[in-house]
Amino acid sequence: MGFYKKKSNFAKTTLDMMMRKPFLFLVSVFLMAQTSVVAQTTEKADPYPGDQTAWTAVKKTIVGWGTTDERYSRSQVPTVSRKPLALTAWRGERVSAQAVIAAAEAIGQVKVSVSDLKNGRNIIPSSHIRIYKVGYVIADNFQKNDSALVADRLVETAAFAVDAHQTRPVWFTVSIAQGAKAGRYSGTVTIDCDGQRHRLPLTVDVLDRILPQPHDWAFHLDLWQNPYAVARYYDVPLWSKQHFDLMRPIMQTLADAGQKVITCSIIQHPWNSQTLDPFESMIGKTKGVDGRWHYDYTVFDRWVEFMMSMGIDRQIDCYTLLPWHYRFDYYDQASNSVRYIHFEPGDKGYEDFLLPFLKDFAAHLKAKGWFQKTCIAIDERPTAQLKAAHAVMKKADAGWRMEGAYNYFPEFYSEVHDISVFYNNAIIEDHYIAERNQAGQPVTFYTCCGPDRPNTFTFSPPAEAAYMGWHAAAVGYDGYLRWAYNSWVADPCTDGRFRTWPSGDCFMVYPDGTSIRMERLMEGIQAFEKIRLLKAEFPDEIEEILTPFRATHMAADVDVEAMVTTATKRLNDLCRTR
Repeated sequence: MGFYKKKSNFAKTTLDMMMRKPFLFLVSVFLMAQTSVVAQTTEKADPYPGDQTAWTAVKKTIVGWGTTDERYSRSQVPTVSRKPLALTAWRGERVSAQAVIAAAEAIGQVKVSVSDLKNGRNIIPSSHIRIYKVGYVIADNFQKNDSALVADRLVETAAFAVDAHQTRPVWFTVSIAQGAKAGRYSGTVTIDCDGQRHRLPLTVDVLDRILPQPHDWAFHLDLWQNPYAVARYYDVPLWSKQHFDLMRPIMQTLADAGQKVITCSIIQHPWNSQTLDPFESMIGKTKGVDGRWHYDYTVFDRWVEFMMSMGIDRQIDCYTLLPWHYRFDYYDQASNSVRYIHFEPGDKGYEDFLLPFLKDFAAHLKAKGWFQKTCIAIDERPTAQLKAAHAVMKKADAGWRMEGAYNYFPEFYSEVHDISVFYNNAIIEDHYIAERNQAGQPVTFYTCCGPDRPNTFTFSPPAEAAYMGWHAAAVGYDGYLRWAYNSWVADPCTDGRFRTWPSGDCFMVYPDGTSIRMERLMEGIQAFEKIRLLKAEFPDEIEEILTPFRATHMAADVDVEAMVTTATKRLNDLCRTR
């Protein structure tokens, strides 16, 4: 099966773009040079299927409830439960469940359906329950010297086939309306397998507490978006209507998780080419024949307006004044060519190039009403460079704000509007967090290619994604940052491995759906919101619940599943006491 190529659509608009918009033309030329493939989604063989003798005892299809804490092996016989599954939710919350099917013989078609959940005359309609087939992708490990097949990809479908002697999980999300009545709702999941019908009872205990809409959550979620990956994967013209249409469901998933930040690249390749699809500049910079500078904000504006239309409108982060390569590009009309210049922060040329741009950019943002939402984003750069960039920013406009990842330099904290510190190196002191909270300056933490635990790799225990929200609440952070929401590898739907980092480090979702990691991350964010709403009412109890989540190191033997399960139950039980 493998890959297939589609005829490129880029050429259709190339000539017109070259004449009218040299900046957009140059961006398209770059994208045309990339490998443009769309992967079929036939799953790979399991490189380590393990002992298969247990299947000899399986004489008929096994269907039952599993747990959202487990990534079930496709090759092994699962342990399931036929007892009714009981979930607990606030009004306005989304909760998950996982069922598991194990086929003794090949099943040509599985059909999954869910009834309305009823509590007397009150109903959670089946339309509020989404059904996903759990897909398997190849993953590597921390040393990148081996591979495995892991359950992670969630594709919304209620019909699929299962091969003989294979396991196929089914994931469910149940969204409770804010206007739902409190009480216990009951219904049935029905799984039809080639003439066999299996019924799994499901109940949801809806508590009389209301969770705000995701747009109104306080949690400062900052997962970096990569629009260039979408254009490459689907082989559509960059910034075309097709491109935006394809991005809409992907970014809707992000908005539904309460995302606050729009990721913008304002120079070419701010992080070199560390991802398969490098970030191009969304702002064209042209030096006229007369030496004057002209700036084209067309792409930047369309991208920001699109993301705001999705409800992601709290902050605009612009990367960066401190690229890893210290190289800046512009279009030179005199030579009719793209020119690259190299400046170290603090050089006179650095200021000469950036100062007019930052002045013009500030004026543009003010005209759009976006200046107070915008940050110049800089991550993990030395103090001297931060100060040099900060000086140019303030010279251009005193209102410019800075955002970035900083694990050091407490003397610079007050100059940064939005700070993120690494989970294992979180040395920011409690009094800094309190001071910044009072000033309305966010403090988040982040994970990336490290630490090993907790993290959100395709092979990480699912509960570690939920842990992020609990850890943020326990330490006093405002939220969580991760450097890659959808910087997809070549074929993410079948193989999550990348040349550099552990599988899944580059992306949290798939081109055609969400993931177990993303759903569990949202679970932790909702827990953060619950804690925020309950801590004034139950200060001592909340303090006790959060204590285990304060550590900035997670040992290999930590039972994170038990931590999250216990804390979740205790938090929900508080709501039953009054």
